[in-house]
Amino acid sequence: MRTNIKVQCAALAVLALANVHAQAAETLSVVTFGGAYEAAAKKAYFDPFTQATGVTFSTESYDGGLAKLSAMEQAKNTTWDLIDLETNDAITACDEGLLKKFDKKLLGKTSDFIPGSISDCAVASMVWSTVYAYDASKMKTAPTTVNDFFDLEKFPGKRGLRKSPKVSMEWALIADGVDPKDVYKVLGTPAGVDRAFKKLDTIKKNIVWWEAGAQAPQLLADGAVVMTQVYNGRIDDAAKKDNKPFKAVWDAQVYDFEWWAIPAGAKHADTATKFIVAASQPKSYADLSKYIAYAPPRKDAIPLVDKQRLADLPTAPANFKRAVQINANFWADNADQINKRFQVWLTQ
Repeated sequence: MRTNIKVQCAALAVLALANVHAQAAETLSVVTFGGAYEAAAKKAYFDPFTQATGVTFSTESYDGGLAKLSAMEQAKNTTWDLIDLETNDAITACDEGLLKKFDKKLLGKTSDFIPGSISDCAVASMVWSTVYAYDASKMKTAPTTVNDFFDLEKFPGKRGLRKSPKVSMEWALIADGVDPKDVYKVLGTPAGVDRAFKKLDTIKKNIVWWEAGAQAPQLLADGAVVMTQVYNGRIDDAAKKDNKPFKAVWDAQVYDFEWWAIPAGAKHADTATKFIVAASQPKSYADLSKYIAYAPPRKDAIPLVDKQRLADLPTAPANFKRAVQINANFWADNADQINKRFQVWLTQ
């Protein structure tokens, strides 16, 4: 009897040890927008989780959209465990069943999250913003408003824009005189869409299009453009870490949440869920702001952020005067239609 018990205990010990090693060897496949954000996420989110659990990460970069995720889900061969999503894609993916539902109770206290930062299928990883930037060493007069971005007479030269109608359409209307609070009311009409494209026509010949976030600061560094639309974290990273003389213009910044979500067919869904819970703690959010200028979506994290760093974040009072929160539902409902027109407009 004692021998059997010893054998059984030894077997259980071996199984337990094997399970520990299996967990330690587990790798989460993550797709993000790459660049400065992925580097910051590695320090604030990935490395601490690896240290705590032994789980490692394999990362892949993309520029948004759901085509690849949808194709993998349809083929029942999903290779991603965790996906970094923009808001409208998070909404659409959830509606189309491409993502697993997320149990909000796992987050514990949720009242301190910024309203709208937890959805049925995703949890916000940070608050980010699209701004425009310029090289202060090359401009005698500093641009200060979104109108300046469209003023080729006062500020001649090329403009960098993401190859997408999002944000560019909003900026075009604001530069054409629409109050930021009325942007989506106007953009929601055929006349408003016409008006936005007409304003974009005024700088079309001077636009240099970029598709990956890392390209925007590089265009500025190369002198290919005098101003460029850019993610605020990217330009802050170039200025702080690479000592580039780049300045951000916060007027009419369009801010949004970034989201962590788990594909419906993820092979390591349970571990991915544990990661999201860990990454959504106040300290984790505050740590992210150390490495990139993105703001915590959780109020309890704000006191943990250095006061000087707060000035670089989208939600700082001085930066937030004419901010526009991107209307995710608008883009979820209208992205296909406006994108089609945008593609036609590009060829005209």
